[in-house]
Amino acid sequence: MSEKLNQVLQAIDTANAADPKREDGQPESQLYGKRMSEELARLFPDASEPLQIAARGQHVERWKLKRNTYPEGRVGYLTWRKDQARHHADVVATLMQDAGYAASDIETAGQMLRKEGLKRDAGVQAFEDVICFVFLKWYFAPFAAKHSAEKIQSIVEKTARKMSPEGRARVLQEFDLPADLAAAFAS
Repeated sequence: MSEKLNQVLQAIDTANAADPKREDGQPESQLYGKRMSEELARLFPDASEPLQIAARGQHVERWKLKRNTYPEGRVGYLTWRKDQARHHADVVATLMQDAGYAASDIETAGQMLRKEGLKRDAGVQAFEDVICFVFLKWYFAPFAAKHSAEKIQSIVEKTARKMSPEGRARVLQEFDLPADLAAAFAS
């Protein structure tokens, strides 16, 4: 790992240590970032430094933009998500700049965090596949326990649509999903 990469990953972890929400006794955003890095290393062991940074920074300072300050409903939710992506990209850009990264690497990480080029850019798609794997591995079961079968099916279908064909195939290999949910990844 390069010194620059190490510096940025540590800076993201330091920022996320301030997350007031806890999961398994750890700051929620910090734990999420580490899970993203672990899944990235497993799925894409040769990932570029911008991709490694984007994965760790996916939820950097997520708690600062509160969902309840946005309007209810889908439009409010999507606006909040877009603002979160911009915020994550801005924070990561500053950290990368401080570490001495080139402007092109900073822009690449920002495009991933903003998901610009999904389905068209291999790096952005790899980033999205990692996000989906992290969701399925650590967050899907708690989500499913709180929602109706129809909502769960809808979320699984949306998740599958965001993934690459390779990612969907790997989900079918690695997860034991009920047939109705697995069908979303088979198409």
